[in-house]
Parts: sequence; structure tokens; C-alpha cells
Amino acid sequence: MAMKRREFITLVGGAATAWPFAANAQQKGKLPLIGVLNPGSTDTPGAVGFYEGLRALGYTEGLNIAIERRYGDWNTDRFQQLATDLVRLKVDVIVVVSTSPARAAKQATSTIPIVVGGMADPVGDELIVSLSRPGGNITGTTFLGPELIAKRFGLLKDAISALSRVAALWHPAAYGKRTMEGMLRETETAAQSLGLQLQLVPAVGPGDLDGAFITMTRGHADAVILLPSPMLYGEHKHIVELAAKSRLPAMYAAREFVEDGALMSYGASLPDLFRRAARYALAATQPRLSVRHNRGGLAGSETPPTRYVGECRQLLASATLHSGNTLWKS
Repeated sequence: MAMKRREFITLVGGAATAWPFAANAQQKGKLPLIGVLNPGSTDTPGAVGFYEGLRALGYTEGLNIAIERRYGDWNTDRFQQLATDLVRLKVDVIVVVSTSPARAAKQATSTIPIVVGGMADPVGDELIVSLSRPGGNITGTTFLGPELIAKRFGLLKDAISALSRVAALWHPAAYGKRTMEGMLRETETAAQSLGLQLQLVPAVGPGDLDGAFITMTRGHADAVILLPSPMLYGEHKHIVELAAKSRLPAMYAAREFVEDGALMSYGASLPDLFRRAARYALAATQPRLSVRHNRGGLAGSETPPTRYVGECRQLLASATLHSGNTLWKS
């Protein structure tokens, strides 16, 4: 259900209105090679959205594009090795799912373009210098997670008038230290402003989720709110099942949770963000690409890939409230 008042978030990346991808995609004797770095053990819905974006632009793996995939199994200690492996393969561009592996990719190369999908705070996580002038070799999309936390608390309180105690499920290693500290501050401030008691419940990995919900019920939580996290997002089906089993209504940051039967979510569609990221990745595989910007820049100017990824533009996208039909009652 879309809200009448639309909240805006920012996507970082060059906005092109007409790019001739399909006409000159395949170089002689060599397919453009995209390296994809996933933090988990399988493709997240965001990564699936990226592949859908490629197909929508006329690209099929093995036909006119090649893809090398690496999976981190939610082990942050592996991200650097996997990023270095993609650099060794001399990929044309590295596509990264979320912030933590993006930091590893940034350390691994300063020359290969990096496209990051679903960043929380790219400036706070020191991936770019600023949204208007990012610098370096990184571009991508961001949902600006910390700014939407207060809105999610407010919507949850509106839906459950008797709400008094909320458990916040969070992943300590989801993003950089500065971003996580900001999210926790926003969470504590939002709960305090609404007169809610807050129970912070960490989950380091998927194996901690069952115990986290046991902790919530023992703490007599009335509801649960999830802080943004690629790991928690990747476990959306299991988390919705645990919330239902624990009889805890919940507020999430992505609509996939509601599609699995949750109460509500408020945020951007991560698969949509990754579909957009496909454009940025394809731009970096081209020797030279004619780019027509819809905001700023030089219309129709010939732009080398390194300059393209270094001159990000801002787009606007709406965050949307998605509601389910069920409140669990004791």
C-alpha cells in the first residue's frame, strides 16, 4: 500500500536516459566480464534483481556477457580474498552486494570500476567522499537506511496502539562502524520519542536468529523491528516464520518480508535498486559509451568508464509502505 506522502531516498549513480547497450555489447573475441561478490552463500533477491536488469537490457550470460560469482558465506574474513580473486581474473567491473564486501573490493583495486547495490551510508562507510562528488572508482545505489528508522517506528506505533516494548533485531557487522553507530542512535532516539521501551537483540549470523527470537519473547516484546542488513534481508523467509511462531508483529525494511506473510514494511525495493545497478555495471564494460544524463552533465558526451563511475548523479525514488493482513494476537 503506497503512502500518500512519499518519502524520498537517494540512489548514487549516473542516470542515463538512452544508452546503446545492445548495439555494441560484445567485443571481438571476448565477452565483457562482470565479477559479482555476494556476502552470503546464495544469490540474494538483490542479486537476482541485478541479473534481471541485465536481461532487460538485452544481456544473456554466456551469449553476450560473462559473469564470475563469489560467495562469502556471511564470513567477513573471506571478503578480501574473494575480492582479490576477482581482481586477479581481470574482470571489467565488480558488482558488490552491500557495503561490507564493497569495502574489501575498494581495498583490492583502485582501477577496476566497482558498482555497489544497496549501500546504507556510502559516505559514512568511507566508500565515497560525498554523494555529489564521490571520487574514486565506486558507484552504485543506496537506500540511506538510518534516515528511515524513525518512520518505521512511527508506522509500527500507529498500527499497534497498545505498543509499549519493541525488540530491535540488528546485525552488528552489516555496515561500517560509523553507519552502525548512527543506526543504533536513530533507533534509540525513535523509541524514546514514542515512549517505547527498547530491547536491542543482535544476530551475528543466520545461526543466531532462532535464539534471538527466544530472547525477544523472554523479554516480553510486543513487536519487533528489523534494522537494515543484507544478512537479515537474505534470511527474510526464515525471519517471517520465526516472527509468526513467536506471535510477534514486525516492521521490516523491504517488501519481500510482507510478500512472505509479514505485517508491514517500509522502504525501497532492493531488487529494483539492483536492476538499476545493471546499467552502471554495463556502462563500465564498454570501451567508450555515449551517455545522456537526465540531471546535469553533458548530454551525449563521450565518457570513458573510469570517468563515468567517478561522476555519480543523484536520482529520486520513493520509499513505500507495504502492509500485510495479519496481526498476531495473544
